[in-house]
Amino acid sequence: MLKTRNLPDVDRLSVLAAAILLAYALARYVQFPSTKIEFSLLGVYLPIEINVNTIVTFFVAGLMATGADWLLRDHPYLGNKSTLEHWLLPSLTAWVIGFPLYQLPIGPLWWAGFALGGLLLVLVLVAEYITINPEDVRQPVAAAGLTALSFSLYLMLAVAMRFAGIRLIQLLPALTLAAGLVSLRTLHLRLRGQWAFIQAGIICLISAQLTAALHYLPLSPVSYGLLLLGPIYSLTTLVANLAEGEPFKQAIIEPIFVWILLLVIAIWLG
Repeated sequence: MLKTRNLPDVDRLSVLAAAILLAYALARYVQFPSTKIEFSLLGVYLPIEINVNTIVTFFVAGLMATGADWLLRDHPYLGNKSTLEHWLLPSLTAWVIGFPLYQLPIGPLWWAGFALGGLLLVLVLVAEYITINPEDVRQPVAAAGLTALSFSLYLMLAVAMRFAGIRLIQLLPALTLAAGLVSLRTLHLRLRGQWAFIQAGIICLISAQLTAALHYLPLSPVSYGLLLLGPIYSLTTLVANLAEGEPFKQAIIEPIFVWILLLVIAIWLG
């Protein structure tokens, strides 16, 4: 009989988290000439700069995905099952924590972000490990934690990219992809392993429309992120509530309340 309180191997967990953080730390000291790729798409001029930050961003996302598989394969409940659904949030976490680390100067605030990033990596990996076994008594708490963390990461990404002043043509695919991953993983957790690709795809398209519509408004980075987060969280929660069998009038109460609350905070912050 399998234990219901399994935890990941500490050595593997430490090595994976350290490798990700080491890549971000070295990126601040490794310098090489950047390359600009210029092309036109539908009449829109698109210069893409390839530098050490670009390379490290894709490297850590891939490293986190393969590392998560390596870590989770140790779980006795997994067997020969795929770990694909458990790659999404760890890869997004590794990707998102890089944005503030690139923008902040080396100092106490940078080191605080560095430590917080390491803590987030460890927490998301431990939570993903726990959710593998549906009989684990900690599974509901771990799933709730992953849901909260996924939307927090989306907010962090939206705020960081808005603060960096990234062009819409680059901002749109990044935030749309992040919204799709967050809603897909959240629905997968709420629906006990069922994939909701169509619902997540619709939320993804709505996110793209909102991202484009809000981009040119004079909003602060935090307000911009909150205005994007509200409808994405509310729609995902509404879909999950309805799929779990709640009546529509009951299912819509929490999403509407959260949406209005985030809207009020966003307006208040300007």
